[in-house]
Parts: sequence; C-alpha cells; structure tokens
Amino acid sequence: MRISNPLAREGEEIAAKYLKKSGYKILDRNFRARNTEIDIVAIKDKTLIFVEVKTRTSEKFGTPLESINYFKLKSLVKAAEHYKISHSRLPEAMRIDAISVDLSLEEPKIEHIQNISGF
Repeated sequence: MRISNPLAREGEEIAAKYLKKSGYKILDRNFRARNTEIDIVAIKDKTLIFVEVKTRTSEKFGTPLESINYFKLKSLVKAAEHYKISHSRLPEAMRIDAISVDLSLEEPKIEHIQNISGF
C-alpha cells in the first residue's frame, strides 16, 4: 500500500533502514487490518515485532511518541493479533515497538522504544 503523506513515507523509510541496520528482518510494510495500519512488521531474535512509526518536523503538537494514545495502542494490538492469525508460521513471541523520527534537525533523530504494549 502506498502512503499518501510524504512526511510519513519519509519517516517510515528512515525507520526501516534503521531496523535493517540493527539486524531486524522486515517482513511487511503498511499492513492494514480493521481500519488500523501497522507500519512495519519485522522479526528479530525469534520475536515477531510490529512497529508504529511516528514522524514530526517540530514538537508544536507534542512529541511523536505522545501521539500514540490508549486507543491507538488498543487498535495496534488487535491488528497485530490479526496479522499473527493470518500468518501462522511466524514466531510465537510478539511485541509492539514505537519509533519516532524527528526531522527538525539537520540529521534525523530516531528514538526506538521496545514493547510499548506489554504483550
């Protein structure tokens, strides 16, 4: 699926490159389930990882990670469970990570928080 927002597309490209460089294997991008999109699906160390990417050019509306609220997280969990059910040959261990990409600086600043859902 093509991302219509150029800022989001740029942030997801930066996040995907960061994950690959960090030893993650990217399985899927922009997976949609039940009105929710999972930006990146990856595997590392026998764990299935769903990554929500948030990109900002300023903190005028808060930090990127502050935009992941309870309702967004709840919909991500449901979408992750749907992905796992529809792809049965994947690791049992799962987690949801968040990556923020700050483009307000000369070089993008990346912050990676692992296991934001606790499942």
